[in-house]
Amino acid sequence: MKFAERTQHLKPEGAYQVLARANQLEAAGREIIHLEIGQPDYATFENVSQAGIEAIKTGKTRYTPPAGMTSLREAIAEDGGRRRGIKVDPEEVVVSPGGKPNLFFPVLALIEPGDEVIYPNPGFPTYEAMIKVAGGIPVPVPLLEESNFSFDLNAFDKSINERTRLIILNSPGNPTGGVIPPADLEHIASQAEKYDCWVMSDEIYARIIYDGLVAPSIATLPGMRDRTIIVDGFSKTYSMTGWRLGYGIMPRALAARVDLLLTHSIGSTAHFTQFAGLEAVTGPQDMVDVMVAEYQRRRDVIVDGLNSIPGFTCRKPQGAFYAFPNIRGTGMSSTDLANMILEKAGVALLPGSSFGQFGEGYLRLSYANSIENIQRGLGKIHEAVRELT
Repeated sequence: MKFAERTQHLKPEGAYQVLARANQLEAAGREIIHLEIGQPDYATFENVSQAGIEAIKTGKTRYTPPAGMTSLREAIAEDGGRRRGIKVDPEEVVVSPGGKPNLFFPVLALIEPGDEVIYPNPGFPTYEAMIKVAGGIPVPVPLLEESNFSFDLNAFDKSINERTRLIILNSPGNPTGGVIPPADLEHIASQAEKYDCWVMSDEIYARIIYDGLVAPSIATLPGMRDRTIIVDGFSKTYSMTGWRLGYGIMPRALAARVDLLLTHSIGSTAHFTQFAGLEAVTGPQDMVDVMVAEYQRRRDVIVDGLNSIPGFTCRKPQGAFYAFPNIRGTGMSSTDLANMILEKAGVALLPGSSFGQFGEGYLRLSYANSIENIQRGLGKIHEAVRELT
């Protein structure tokens, strides 16, 4: 069967492949500890769930405008702008079913075949996929472990040129948990202005950050508001992965173009889901703080445990809920080691190579799991690696 060339490069996300194998092992009677999926283990907060249920009961099951309900766009504009220290007009907000449409559609709206797009590597696999679907040329820039996984600015400066149309950032980052510091953002912003580039800032983990740090948005820097696309959503902050609700904040003209792409693809985001999102944004925020505090406890446990395993070294992530240990000391590739740990130890995690060429030599473990399971998983990994070495 012949398929269009624009789809030939597409491949599954590594997390779903590992999950499928883990499920097979569980079906065969094996106990598996799941540290592979980037999904909060908390249930959706009670007030948010109840708002969605009430919306269904009262008939909020109709079409909405493609870019989202006016009330939700207004709430996101107020909340998202206030948290970042910028002014946002509701017409600059585009609501979508999950965050991915607001990654994908601005790229479709901006990138012509042959345009170059800089993106972080290791990074979220969808970045490279969507660049290629749009006909763009992906230009990976490595993240440096010694810089807490911020951009290699020397490589960045060598990569950017007159053909660069878009720069993608992710801070806090998946899979590394790194946060781009203000000085690096200023450097990237100056280059974006010099070469007249757009910037897409994936800020889905912006509120999951530790040790009193903040994850500043590049949109707050002088001259960047009109060339930045902020992508955020409800999945991680409010434990709403299955509700499929995200949003983008972008200049009004681009928002109108993305609205058209939504119109002719998705139509609109689920009506009742948007009412749940409205409650999430405008309701109490204390559960977010509780969840982040618990993630920080888990982070400390998993980092200490990983650093005790022979051949592993792990920096303390500044945000998100992923540990990204360097495993070069084991002498194994990330894929071989991840497979061995799954098959032998019964712990599902991801090879760093699932996130691009510069992810080789690392593993990704999600600590969106209980401390008990994390500790048990670490013990199993330690035993498997000890026997190996």
